[in-house]
Amino acid sequence: MFMWGRPLYVQVGAFAGRESNQTVVEGKTGMNANPLAAYRETRVKTASPGQLIVMLYDEAIKQLDTAARYLGDDSKPRPEDIERINAALGKAQDVVTELMASLDFEAGGDIAQDLFALYVWFGREVLEANIRKEVGRVKSVRKMMADLR
Repeated sequence: MFMWGRPLYVQVGAFAGRESNQTVVEGKTGMNANPLAAYRETRVKTASPGQLIVMLYDEAIKQLDTAARYLGDDSKPRPEDIERINAALGKAQDVVTELMASLDFEAGGDIAQDLFALYVWFGREVLEANIRKEVGRVKSVRKMMADLR
């Protein structure tokens, strides 16, 4: 089914008499419904641990860039951008948490401990940037993450 030249996405589930929730696009279900989502899922599932870390860094940098763009150089962002800034910085914090969880302290020794301390600092800076809406903090974390990547 198409609507204005684009596929019509329909969420179906128990309310439609089905037991499981599925996305249906033009009669396709599951991973076939959204090829981009299927590609991303396969890419993550087949990535090496090192590739996964790079993907996490890429996502954090992308979210920090988004937040910085909406924060702009002004000291006060536009009211309509507050939710977007919060969402982007929240996702960046989630990525930092995932990076922290990925550390192997037994195998990594001092390097893992140093990275953990750095990730704690990243998380604190992103939180402060979100509270105070300070683009400088966002850019600082973004630069360091890009260097580590």
